[in-house]
Amino acid sequence: MKLGPKAAAAALVLSASLALTGCGGAANSGSAAGAATSLSLGTVQDVRSWDPAQAHVGHVLQPYQAVYDTLILREPDGTLSPMLATAWKYNAGNTKLTLDLRTDVTFSDGAKFDAEAAKANMDHFKKANGPQMAQLASVRDVTVVDADTIDVNLTAPDPALEYFLSQAAGLMGSPKALGTEGIKTEPVGSGPYVMDKAASVKDSQTVFSARKDYWNKDLQKYQKLTFKVLTDLTARTNALVSGQVDATILDPKNGKQAEGAKMKLAANEVDWQGLLLLDREGAKNPALANVKVRQAINYAFDRKTILDQVMLGQGTPTSQPFGKASGAWTEELENYYTYDPAKARQLLKEAGFEKGVTLEIPSVPGFETQISVITQQLADVGITLKVGAALTNTYTADIAAQKFTTIFFSLFQGQPTVAIDQIVSTKALYNPFKNATPELEAKIAAVRNGGADAGKLAQEVNRYVVEQAWFAPLFRVNQMYYHNSKVNVTPQIQQAVPSIYNYSPAK
Repeated sequence: MKLGPKAAAAALVLSASLALTGCGGAANSGSAAGAATSLSLGTVQDVRSWDPAQAHVGHVLQPYQAVYDTLILREPDGTLSPMLATAWKYNAGNTKLTLDLRTDVTFSDGAKFDAEAAKANMDHFKKANGPQMAQLASVRDVTVVDADTIDVNLTAPDPALEYFLSQAAGLMGSPKALGTEGIKTEPVGSGPYVMDKAASVKDSQTVFSARKDYWNKDLQKYQKLTFKVLTDLTARTNALVSGQVDATILDPKNGKQAEGAKMKLAANEVDWQGLLLLDREGAKNPALANVKVRQAINYAFDRKTILDQVMLGQGTPTSQPFGKASGAWTEELENYYTYDPAKARQLLKEAGFEKGVTLEIPSVPGFETQISVITQQLADVGITLKVGAALTNTYTADIAAQKFTTIFFSLFQGQPTVAIDQIVSTKALYNPFKNATPELEAKIAAVRNGGADAGKLAQEVNRYVVEQAWFAPLFRVNQMYYHNSKVNVTPQIQQAVPSIYNYSPAK
């Protein structure tokens, strides 16, 4: 079907949430020991605290990587490689992870990295109540085996722990600085760069210089690294086109301007967008307790047309909330719900809601166009979508408090257990009504205890939530990451912007 004129006209007003981060590069090749090079990256927000325990993930992780090494390095394709940990292995029950550590690393304040430092960081992370504290929720304690070995002891198997140690929970700060006021404004890590505080301006730009004698010159490709804070999408576009930054993230509309200026695109599907049908037992909206109603909602959407007209075709229609790289993705679920308004109306009739269903959702800044379009398509099958006040900065608390029975949102498609604990399990923020069945709990338990087979086992969780229509995904969207010809950029799987290690001067 075609979208109405109003929706089509609004189609180019795209999600602000797509305007995430940026990055870029410049000058010549080789390590920072070579000729002077610089890299200027556009970002959408400044770091609120440089305490590594307050670090976030996704595009917000990038500036922390400049100054903090992680225990484990995540390659662009998602594989895990040694970094400060040279090797790691689980015990037979997957409840203890033993890490061997490097012995030749120091922090920028001269402190030595060793097992005590690693333990101090993980203990600090668990106590600091940071935004990613859940990453170490399964860690009971950390014990020092010897100077370069630690044991991470778990309360239960956690297949995502190694991944988390490549993210916020793996960032290592100087033990001398942890817990001080100073580290909040000036980072002290073992990473490839140190902050140039004199050249940095809060909420405007943060400048870093290559750290002398950094242990891994292969990861230190520039002499100078700058993050420019450019919240406004148009400002980011202009900064890229004019050469103020070497790369940044845009959206399909502004990407056209960048392409006209010969910028290069590194597209990467990271998030899925769609409805989360949260009240699956009908606590506040009885209609949502009926699986046929939830399935009818899914059959109401012409996903490809919405994608083409709203997102200029940048993405892939899908019926499943788990991404391709998660291991839980399956081809058969990709188009499980086709566009079939007649079937949607028939399901509503069978469910006893022939006269219609009403869903109430909050408005979401940046998603007004998408919500407008799905309102129209739901109305076509007899479902009324009432859009209320916009989500605010209390939205996570509001969601947790069961304020909403349905929301439209864009969500990251991460590792199987990460995604399960984000949207499916009873401790997931996006399962606020704590919906669960014995069948689903058994499938989740199989994933948690599945070790290397966790991704494969998570396909059954994916299948369950798709068949039971817990969600109504529309599509996975491309993150539109543009850069100039001075820099080579390799996209980072499951991240809107690449890790800083993925940039190199173009030859």
